[in-house]
Amino acid sequence: MKHYDLIVAGGGMAGVSSAICAAREGLSVLLIEKEGCFGGAMSNSLVFPFMPYWSGNKAKGNWRLICGGIFEEMMKKQEEMTGKEFTELEPEIFKLVLDELFLESGAEVLFHAMLHKVETEGEKVKKVTVATKMGTMDFEADFFIDATGDGDLFYLAGCEYLLGRPSDNLCQPMTTCFRMSGVDIERYKREEPQIQEKYKEYQKMGKITCPREDIMAFYGIGEGILHLNTTRIIKLDPTNPEDVSKAEIDARRQVGELVKFFKEASGAFKNATLISVASTIGVRESRKLVGLYVLSGEDLKEQIEFEDTVAIGNYEIDIHDPNGGGTSHYFFADDEHYRIPYRSLVAKEFKNLLVAGRCISTTHEAQAAIRIMPTCACLGQAAGIAASIAKKDGSDTHTLSISKLRQRLLDTKAILE
Repeated sequence: MKHYDLIVAGGGMAGVSSAICAAREGLSVLLIEKEGCFGGAMSNSLVFPFMPYWSGNKAKGNWRLICGGIFEEMMKKQEEMTGKEFTELEPEIFKLVLDELFLESGAEVLFHAMLHKVETEGEKVKKVTVATKMGTMDFEADFFIDATGDGDLFYLAGCEYLLGRPSDNLCQPMTTCFRMSGVDIERYKREEPQIQEKYKEYQKMGKITCPREDIMAFYGIGEGILHLNTTRIIKLDPTNPEDVSKAEIDARRQVGELVKFFKEASGAFKNATLISVASTIGVRESRKLVGLYVLSGEDLKEQIEFEDTVAIGNYEIDIHDPNGGGTSHYFFADDEHYRIPYRSLVAKEFKNLLVAGRCISTTHEAQAAIRIMPTCACLGQAAGIAASIAKKDGSDTHTLSISKLRQRLLDTKAILE
């Protein structure tokens, strides 16, 4: 059985960042990923674009970067590969970016491997078992990071967690993104108000069953390509495989309704073609760790200063109604930012388990803000460096030096204020 300093579960933005940063600090690292590439929601669920990783406005002269460190390095690597300034995520290029940075770090990866079992001993996680095409494989490590998004590792280890909102445990809706090419984008922009009204008419007639209140579309992924983040699956549990199986099929059915609608609603889609549907439904919220500290929406709104801040954010508290109606927003001003403490990454039950990404220890409201991919990358960086400090100092995730962690994050160009 192979033994590593660190095992990271999940290869999304949080997990790949954790693995790269820890390997660069000298740790032997294995990353376990159930799909065949890095990027998580970006790669498998077609989530686009990156939500704001900055605050302010360049035209007003108050623009500032909120997510630095490994995430900023990824952006610069995309610039290097494309030969142009990073103004928008190019998802397929970004996959190559993640491959290159990961390989350079010296970390190891096992793709197409799914967590099956977690073995613990006292206050430590000892071993993980993964299911592969060759059967199960066992791996041991001194430290573990759960970056699965759904909290699969901490769930299998028996940690306390929250699911959805407190009143009924319903999570934010799941969404299958899709893309259409051959769209007359300029015409779509002109006609969008009328298309939105027609969408509501189709809903009233029962010709569109998607409960989302409007069409959410994004441009910038390529000439004539429209990215749609509009399907909405409600009242199903993202951690229940039977529910998720139903969700995958129903979301694709909604895609079919929407494609038909666009063809009928606007001449902008006269020559349009459905070119891609996410292979995996996008999950906004599922399990959330109950760690050493549960970060709340009020903490974000009051911009509480934490001595153990390891990442900051400015993205809104953006809650898609679990019952299927509208979307609520709490926006932060350009000169405001909230802080995320290290304690919200720490499993209280085990002294060698950290969590990174959207399943850290938060409430329903706080998770709605910190869940975006750039912030997840920053949380991954913090977790990876924390594991390296604990390993080198002979301490653990509960007792490591916070001042040393924060200084090392600053050394690696993380932004903490």
